[in-house]
Amino acid sequence: MYIGKRQRRNRKPVLLVLVVLAAVAAWYLTSKDIKLDDLSLPWRQHPTPTVPSVTSAQKTSAADALFAAGRLQEALAAYREAIELDPSNAAAHARLGRLLVLRGRTAQGLEMARRAVELDSESSENQAILGMALDWSGDYAVALEACLRAADLDPKSSLAYAYMAEAYADRERPDRAQQAVDKALSLDSASFWAYRNLGYIRELQGDADGAAEAYIEAISIQPNLVFLYLSLGRHYRAIGDPEGAVVQFLKAIEVDRSDPTAHDSLGLVRFDQKDYEEAVAAFKKATEADSEYIPAYGHWGWCLYVQRRYEDAIPQFEKAISLGSTTVEYYYELGLCYVYIGDCASARPWLEKALQLDPTAQPALDGLRACGG
Repeated sequence: MYIGKRQRRNRKPVLLVLVVLAAVAAWYLTSKDIKLDDLSLPWRQHPTPTVPSVTSAQKTSAADALFAAGRLQEALAAYREAIELDPSNAAAHARLGRLLVLRGRTAQGLEMARRAVELDSESSENQAILGMALDWSGDYAVALEACLRAADLDPKSSLAYAYMAEAYADRERPDRAQQAVDKALSLDSASFWAYRNLGYIRELQGDADGAAEAYIEAISIQPNLVFLYLSLGRHYRAIGDPEGAVVQFLKAIEVDRSDPTAHDSLGLVRFDQKDYEEAVAAFKKATEADSEYIPAYGHWGWCLYVQRRYEDAIPQFEKAISLGSTTVEYYYELGLCYVYIGDCASARPWLEKALQLDPTAQPALDGLRACGG
């Protein structure tokens, strides 16, 4: 056997074939307008489409559970997240609107409730919540229309009749209010909304004991909601039982320290008792809980005003007004603060604005007279 140096193969024909094949492939892809990005190649990893881990409906259900548990700050955030996930989620808009109203953000709540009806006007719940928001905004006639519409859409909706009862009460129709609340309770004997509004109806009728009984029943059914304690506390305050009111407001704060309405309500009772230091502390806590809660700034201003701390009161009234308050007292008391510190130039615009809101506001007229007309 001959063993010698192996001859190398000539590789040029192979290279030539590869070049030709590559050229043919390039021509084919170009002629068919195929891009490499379009080819499904095993080494090319395409990104997986992002799918939300939680749906808007699921987030709404989670918000409902937080609401029922009294965790209202978290519920607010969850309803907003549900809307971000699906801006057409009408139920989330309606329930967020109701919660905003309960937290003292009435204008924002009404806007949300209206949006819910725009998204789904055939929902009894949406119409009922719109009625509640309108009623708490003081538009009683339109509120009643929405509640009646809600009952037409779903004659078995206890919620519709519960809100209808409150609207009738505010329209000074106690007979119709009683009929509506009775209907609500016949449809759902464990409706805390119905018992709360039964308490309200009895309160307007002067039945103090009956009102307290109904409010207490509402709390026993749903002990996690601040506004039920506030309803009972405000009733006690109205009938001249400040200590009973304080007990309920403190319970409300214990349930949810982040609710500005609870702190503000406590501050008002302390104000009634002329315990101004405690009142100011409560109003301040309300603004810390919600920096845009208008009533607390106005009430804080009142508290300083009656102590003749005019320079301290000015920024509180100005803050309430800057946030959108149209309460005439804030305007003329702000003006009078400037009058009392000898600054009529700053006083006049506020006193004049007070008269635009209420031409009969005597304190504003007195203030202008003190400044020379």
